[in-house]
Amino acid sequence: MLPNFCGKLILLGLVTAVVGCSPPAATPPSPEAEASPAATSEPAGEPIVLADVSKNAAQKIRQFQPMADYLAENLGEYDIGAGEVKVAPNLEAIAAMLKSGEVDIYFDSPYPAMRVSDASGAEPVLRRWKGGNAEYFGVIFIRKDSGIESIEDLQGRTIAFEEDVSTSGYFLPLNYLIDAGFNPVQKASPLDDVAPDEIGYVFSNDDENTIQWVISGNVEAGAADLPTFMAIPEESRSALKILAETEKLARHIVLVRPGMDPELVEGIKAVLMDMDKTPAGQAVLESFEKTAKFDAFPPEADLNRMRELYDRVQNR
Repeated sequence: MLPNFCGKLILLGLVTAVVGCSPPAATPPSPEAEASPAATSEPAGEPIVLADVSKNAAQKIRQFQPMADYLAENLGEYDIGAGEVKVAPNLEAIAAMLKSGEVDIYFDSPYPAMRVSDASGAEPVLRRWKGGNAEYFGVIFIRKDSGIESIEDLQGRTIAFEEDVSTSGYFLPLNYLIDAGFNPVQKASPLDDVAPDEIGYVFSNDDENTIQWVISGNVEAGAADLPTFMAIPEESRSALKILAETEKLARHIVLVRPGMDPELVEGIKAVLMDMDKTPAGQAVLESFEKTAKFDAFPPEADLNRMRELYDRVQNR
């Protein structure tokens, strides 16, 4: 059996990390923000600001700050003087920060990237090989002893999705079911009744919860990306079976804020795409959630595909 998974603290406010090269200032940080030591004097040039959505702000800052610093060090000719990281509670906050110019760069999978781009005007510029993967897809999985033999057998049963902003753990599997001619209907709880002509779905709020719910029999099926499924300990994974696979999309997309100087955009793209070619860049990529590289795969194609699927879901 899988071990019990720990819950995550909910991020109640916006967290900002500003890193400078000078000793910490005497003024303590405000209780509303969690920050790394601030500089005693203003650095030359403007900051380059990276942001993400997370419930674990401290972890996200640790993962993102080396990338922010690396970009700042290599964008001096564009009057960039420091790297900053901001962590927001939701997509709406990230979109507002990009639109206002408070944030410069945002990384996410295609579905949330599409929503943030449409809400803010942020521009997709590159693909990120997060976790070493250029592409990824979702899988629908079941317990081998569930008696379910095909996707048709999910009718009248319940599937767990991660959360309503997940590409592989919700949006792609949901559209897979719609494509196959089924009627997915959201339920408030795994205990809710599901009609014979429906496939009920609930949100687990975490891939690990989805896996545990399937193993424990709380739901008949679950959805996650393939690397997450393959990372399940063998003892538990051997009791599961993949029932279906979704279409493939870019693993992550890089968005830059609207109105950014085109020369700075090209500078950012050049720095990111060259990182995997030097030992220093490779070290930062590894610390940045095991990113292999960035490339010029046309991300707008995947965002357009997300828009098609989103419109279909909304118009059901």
